Amino acid sequence: MAEDGQYHEEDVAGEEEELDETSYKSFRDAVLFAIEVSDSMLETRTSADPKKPSHESPATAALKCAYHLMQQRIISNPHDMIGVLLYGTKQSKFYNEDENSRGDLSYPNCYLLTDLDIPSAHEVLELRSLVEDEDKAKDVLVPSEEHVSMANVLFCANQIFTSKAPNFLSRRLFIVTDNDNPHGDNKSLRSAATVRAKDLYDLGVIIELFPISQVKHEFDTSRFYDDIIYKASPMDPEAPAYLKPDSKTTDSQDGISLLNGLLSSINSKSVPRRAQFSNLSLELGPNLKISVSGYILFKRQEPARSCFVWLGGEKPQIAKGVTTQIADDSARTIEKWEIKKAYKFGGDQVSFAPEEQKGLRDFGEPVIRIIGFKPLSALPFWANIKHPLFIYPSEEDYVGSTRVFSALYQKLLRDQKVALVWYIARKAMAPALGAMMAGEEKVDENGVQKFPPGMWIVPIPFADDVRQNPEATIEVAPEPLIDQMRTIIQQLQLPKGVYEPHKYPNPSLQWHYRILQALALDEDVPQQPEDKTLPKYRQIDKRAGDYVLSWSDELDKQYNIISAKGPQSTLAKRPAKGDAADKAGPPAKKIKAEGGGSGNHQEEVQRHYEKGTLSKMTVASLKEYLTTQGRSTAGKKAELVERVEELLETK
Repeated sequence: MAEDGQYHEEDVAGEEEELDETSYKSFRDAVLFAIEVSDSMLETRTSADPKKPSHESPATAALKCAYHLMQQRIISNPHDMIGVLLYGTKQSKFYNEDENSRGDLSYPNCYLLTDLDIPSAHEVLELRSLVEDEDKAKDVLVPSEEHVSMANVLFCANQIFTSKAPNFLSRRLFIVTDNDNPHGDNKSLRSAATVRAKDLYDLGVIIELFPISQVKHEFDTSRFYDDIIYKASPMDPEAPAYLKPDSKTTDSQDGISLLNGLLSSINSKSVPRRAQFSNLSLELGPNLKISVSGYILFKRQEPARSCFVWLGGEKPQIAKGVTTQIADDSARTIEKWEIKKAYKFGGDQVSFAPEEQKGLRDFGEPVIRIIGFKPLSALPFWANIKHPLFIYPSEEDYVGSTRVFSALYQKLLRDQKVALVWYIARKAMAPALGAMMAGEEKVDENGVQKFPPGMWIVPIPFADDVRQNPEATIEVAPEPLIDQMRTIIQQLQLPKGVYEPHKYPNPSLQWHYRILQALALDEDVPQQPEDKTLPKYRQIDKRAGDYVLSWSDELDKQYNIISAKGPQSTLAKRPAKGDAADKAGPPAKKIKAEGGGSGNHQEEVQRHYEKGTLSKMTVASLKEYLTTQGRSTAGKKAELVERVEELLETK
């Protein structure tokens, strides 16, 4: 956190600032929670885990989910809108645009707790107080004695989206309920609700259902909600189903499972998958094209800092920065039209006009073209060097794209094949080769979809991107060490043997968000971050400590065995001084160089230097010459030769 009087960078998405108002709104998301208030939804459910006692009602758990989502969005997506609508309440409250006030309108038993808008710190605190304060919750969460009409609820949601988020590309209605048949056998009410749901879909609003099973009754979507929830693409009824609601999302008797299940389910649907590219042509062959959209589902999370917060005043304030470019020589302000971009080439600067720069990066229209097929086994693991793209069919440009895409998907999945593609994802992007493979749908333990079924494009590296690994000799450890280490690894495996990254958030990023949250909500700044990536040392020692010590003893044992069998040294031992005369005989006589060998040695070095053959002299001769000249004798032979050459050159 910054000190007083300094700037503090805040996490804000800054890509939309250069867009116009219409385009800016199209990148934002609007989520409206519709939470039913009834006797069964207010019934407290006790946790079945004695270590984690919990008393939670489905309505309170849903409000906590809305509060957590609002907490996340106020920092990570500060321009998105979130609202909370309670239905089935005794009180009725709605926003009246004509009177510019909140009052009872034509939506009985509907209570707009939080209007659909960008969450403010005040609204987040109000929602948190409602969740934590039981007395305040009792004043609002009072069930109605009258029957609530789902058509009225859906029409109320329609009015909220129309007035608050008319131009948003992503608008979702989250319905949280445990009543799978709100209208019974009343066909007129069921028909009216179906019509209102169709109006919402025509408006572009997607309805997401979060069913909660009652204590003695399993939620059955076929009784009512199958008529208002679209399980497949509205443009193609035969398209593959996506994001199917699961009645087993939560445990009816476990409050913790209820809250965790709702959080898991809502988080999986809370963030819209914004397309990396939309309606791109996928060429399967000559004159055979379909349209697809691409998404990046795996990306490193980093705080995007694009604005500053001033902490020197009584409360944090957003600082507005102004950038001015001036000339170095005259310090005058430079206009935008005076700035030119150039490239250095051959020592000169070559300038290009903006149109010419665009032409340099123009490789043709964006397209994905299939150029062949290969077995899935032909794609090595190391070929995945970049983020893969997830593609899904789109019906906007070519009607029937979903059916063709589904047929190709099923064929690749059944035959274990990959399609080699040549693609340009966006304009001014370099072409790339990729392997398009089919990916199966994956769900978590709560039955919530983690990865939808579709195709993945894995960028394939070019030859210049692949480096040869150095050759290394691999020595296999003894079998006893391998057997004991296998036991240790088995004791340290994660639950279900699967590593799930979402359970281990980035501590640095979460600490950054926590500081921002404390500043925005005027809370106490935490002293220590929560790091779930730290190893659980006590649990590791309890499960594998004895095995590790046993393996260490076995390692010492194997080392002693290998050392005993190892080769003996062949170096002759230097005799002691007292034994030299007895064992080695008389000492050898030293031969003295004739005629003052120093002068002759210098002449020899000079002669080799003139012939350019200093490298043929021995290291001992080179060191002896350098010693007589008072120079250093450290280093390898090449360094000694270089030192002698420098010395003779100066003479």
